[in-house]
Amino acid sequence: MNSNSYKQIPNFLTALRLAIIPLLILAFYIPGMLSNIITAFLFGIAAITDYFDGYFARSMKAQSNFGKCLDPIADKLLVIVAIVMLIKFNPNNPWILFPGLIIICREVLVSGLREYLAEIHISVPVSKLAKYKTAVQMFAIGGLLLGEDGSSYALYNWLGGFIEVDIKFLIISAISTIAKILFCLSAFLTIITGYAYFKIGFKNM
Repeated sequence: MNSNSYKQIPNFLTALRLAIIPLLILAFYIPGMLSNIITAFLFGIAAITDYFDGYFARSMKAQSNFGKCLDPIADKLLVIVAIVMLIKFNPNNPWILFPGLIIICREVLVSGLREYLAEIHISVPVSKLAKYKTAVQMFAIGGLLLGEDGSSYALYNWLGGFIEVDIKFLIISAISTIAKILFCLSAFLTIITGYAYFKIGFKNM
C-alpha cells in the first residue's frame, strides 16, 4: 500500500461511519435483548472511527475536502439518529427525552451558526470542553443503547457464574444509572459549549 492509499484511511473511516448509521436504525428493530447489544456495538464502532479518522488525518497530514465536508455531517447524523431512535423506543423516559431534545436542538442551531460564520469568514475553534462533551456524550449514548435489558443480557452471558446474582443486578443498575447521569451531563455541556457559537454569531449579525 503506497502513501497515497494510507492517506485515504481517514476518508474510509468517515464513510464507514456513514454506512453504519442505517445499520444502527435497522438494529433497533431486532426482537429481544439482542437489539441492545447490536445497537451498542455498532454505535461503539462508529464512535471509535470518529476518534481515529481525525487522529489519522492529523498525523498523516491527510486532511481532504471530503473529510472536511462529511466528517462533521457523519458525527452529527450518528448522534442525532441514535438519540431519535432512543426516544422512539423509550417515549416515556424523561432521562432520555429531555436531554436528548436539548442535544438535538443544540446540534441543529450550532450547525446553522457555523455555516453563517463560515460565510463571513469567522471560525470558532473546537475547545477542550467541547471534546470532553463529545466523549461524555458517546459513552452516555452507548450505555443507553445497551440499556437495562441489554446489560442484563451481556452480563448473564459473558460473566456467567463468575459473580453472584445480587451483584449482577447491582452492576446492571449501575450501568443504567451512570448512562442516564452522563447523558444529562452531556446535555448540560452542549449548552455551555454552544454558548460560544451563539455569542459570536449574535455579535456578528
